[in-house]
Amino acid sequence: MAVETAIRTGRREFDGLFPLVRQFLERSVLDLAIDGRRVRGYRTPDARSVWIRDHSDMMRAFRHFEPDLTSAVQHFADTQAANGRVFDYVTTFPEKPPCERENWTQYVRVPVEADVEYRFVKAAYLAWQASGDDAWIAALLPSLERALRYVLTHPWYWDASRGLVKRPYTIDTWDFAYTAGRHDWLQFQITDDTFWGYMHGDLSGYVEAFVLMAALHARFGDERVARLWEHRAAGLRAAMNDVCWNGRFYTHFVKITPVVIEGVDEADQLSLSNPMAINRGAADHGQAVAIIREYQRRGAEGRAFAEWFSIDPPFPDGIFGDARLVRGAYVNGGIMPLVGGELARAAFEHGCEEYGVEILARYHQLISQNGEAYLWYFPDGRPSSVDTSTSPEAQPTDGWGSSAMAWALLEGLAGVVDRGRALDAIRLSPRWEAAGISDAEVSVGYAASGASLRYDYQRRQDRVSLDVQAAGADVDWHVLLPPGYRAFRARCDGRETAVENVRVEDSPYADGACRVQGGVRIELDITTA
Repeated sequence: MAVETAIRTGRREFDGLFPLVRQFLERSVLDLAIDGRRVRGYRTPDARSVWIRDHSDMMRAFRHFEPDLTSAVQHFADTQAANGRVFDYVTTFPEKPPCERENWTQYVRVPVEADVEYRFVKAAYLAWQASGDDAWIAALLPSLERALRYVLTHPWYWDASRGLVKRPYTIDTWDFAYTAGRHDWLQFQITDDTFWGYMHGDLSGYVEAFVLMAALHARFGDERVARLWEHRAAGLRAAMNDVCWNGRFYTHFVKITPVVIEGVDEADQLSLSNPMAINRGAADHGQAVAIIREYQRRGAEGRAFAEWFSIDPPFPDGIFGDARLVRGAYVNGGIMPLVGGELARAAFEHGCEEYGVEILARYHQLISQNGEAYLWYFPDGRPSSVDTSTSPEAQPTDGWGSSAMAWALLEGLAGVVDRGRALDAIRLSPRWEAAGISDAEVSVGYAASGASLRYDYQRRQDRVSLDVQAAGADVDWHVLLPPGYRAFRARCDGRETAVENVRVEDSPYADGACRVQGGVRIELDITTA
């Protein structure tokens, strides 16, 4: 089968979304020559460098067409410190021209950030999953272990008394800390005046990283170590939910060091890592629905053209050290498609499918008007610019947010989730019913391994059919049915098979499983409940 990733429904907002995102990503490639080797990574539009956080998130989309998924991850592993610390980013380009011209190789680790190591693990896992390179990931496991051990033991990042990762007071996962005016610009360092606390995005990220480590060790037969990581994930998840959950969403920053910031209701601040906590598996279903409803409620207030706030309400203008960080700008209340993509992915998974469809349609309209995508927008819809950004560049080719939207399309609406390696174990959850689509052709592939899966979806009044093609995959299907319907019979290639009717909120699904070796036709006979 040819490797292709495409959606064909006859609806422009879905068929055209991934090709547009691919264009943005292809303009975000950064090839670096370091030590005589090529390091191929993907950059965000505001920095001519390869950041592991941006790269790892964007991989969820570019892994479908990019053949080199390992060189950047391997380079971060090769330059890892002896104590396990991982660099934030690498570049060979001047970062602040014209005052800086040197084209030396630069490595940076921002001390106030506690998220780098879990993103390193996620990048490695995604690269392995798409490439199928078992030997590569097995050799990398010691580096991943060292990275996590660094966070779990370093006094800057680990609070053993609470069993939680800590960091200085930053805006969600960003890289500059609040100083109460004690520093004359953005503060990236840890000092005696640092205000400490727990940021939920770090915690959910490490919950997921621990789960991925368990999966890798189980894959290679080390059940004892796998159970250890599963235990760590469960303990961190419990501690996070005990400390950070406020009943509606995760509190932005739970303080260790007492500090009051006048002019903002910190208890009401909804920050960008909330939908990520859902997709990383830190939030349970009830918490997920509560977070989604909170975004919908704030969107209905009409204070912004989209409810994809970096943080809401924002902090007072400039208090983080840069006068451009006004309310509604960048991570201080700007509107970020990165948040919208994560929110759509969560909505599809937790019974809010029509909301996920709506987000994707709105985003396609936003980027298709002039073929531009920005990392963030002001609440009134104006895009970011060089003058309004704290970074030296603001290109209209955002790959970070757009890749999150593509991920929501492929895994959420089209419903192809790789649960194994190189598409050998699939959760297939076509949710076309939520978009009013009765015929769809979907193909998903990985350029690095050549693995692919294709299905044709068709829904007629009393039957849903899926023609699935794969070289060899165990497929758990989870098919969204019309409202008020249930499946009373299922067949795989004409042979009757077990089917279970389940509900996710008010959404009816039909669940079953089969082995696909070449091709299988799945048929569901449905009736009103």
